[in-house]
Amino acid sequence: MKVGEGLKVGKDFFLAFSPEREDPNNGQYNTATIPKVVGGVTADCLEVACAVYDQVIVKTVPVSSARAAEATKFLENIYRTVNIALVNELKMVFDRMDIDIWEVIEAAKTKPFGFNAFYPGPGLGGHCIPIDPFYLTWKAREYDISTKFIELAGEINTFQPYYVVQRVAEVLNLNHKPINASTTLILGASYKKDIDGMRESPTLKLIDILKSKGAEVDYSDPYVPKLLPTRHFNFDMSSVEITKESLTKYDIILLSTDHTNFDYKFIAENAKLIVDTRNVFEKNGITKENIFKA
Repeated sequence: MKVGEGLKVGKDFFLAFSPEREDPNNGQYNTATIPKVVGGVTADCLEVACAVYDQVIVKTVPVSSARAAEATKFLENIYRTVNIALVNELKMVFDRMDIDIWEVIEAAKTKPFGFNAFYPGPGLGGHCIPIDPFYLTWKAREYDISTKFIELAGEINTFQPYYVVQRVAEVLNLNHKPINASTTLILGASYKKDIDGMRESPTLKLIDILKSKGAEVDYSDPYVPKLLPTRHFNFDMSSVEITKESLTKYDIILLSTDHTNFDYKFIAENAKLIVDTRNVFEKNGITKENIFKA
């Protein structure tokens, strides 16, 4: 008899599923204080799993099955994917109309009901939001369902690095400089501010697209001293120190990740041109003619 053969789930062993709920660099919540969704294969499995998690988690949220627990994770990630895609699309539309999406979002936030703020950016990063929703897209095909909403959101978000590079080219062109043979310094390599996580970081795609167009590209990130190989990219690059001399040598500075410890005033004073994908310069009270949003 093989190890485990003949054992019955819910009687001889207990099996449950609880999806990850983490937000790196969130000072308000941690693993212990985030409610834990738990779904068991049987009622006894659920009871045992909740009893275990109750020892270390502030609150357990039991659901009817492991499948329902996993579906909860899908819903949470798809909710963010779709809403981020919405503001990314509106960003492009409003830019063409000469309307500032960031101003519009701040105004919409004043509504005390029926609105949650999501923000545009250079693309999605991390191992959840850019990837997990498409597991459901794949699985839904077994049930003859086409997940149009999820797939459209994926198309919009995937396009964002290309849109940002397009904006870089436009800004360079306004200053009589082609993107080919231009020099670009990307600020931020991690997918989220104030962390070192590189999973699916849009900065990597930005580097790839810029290089394909003949641009010379460097990056600066205090949390990522060297770019390590990933699933899709293998750049031999190290972080550039931000100094007056290093800033002035680049044709354009591209802000990808809005780390708190970047000296935005210093950067604005010494950069020739800036493309800001996070509206971080304006948030810091810095508005100059050489700063453009994307």
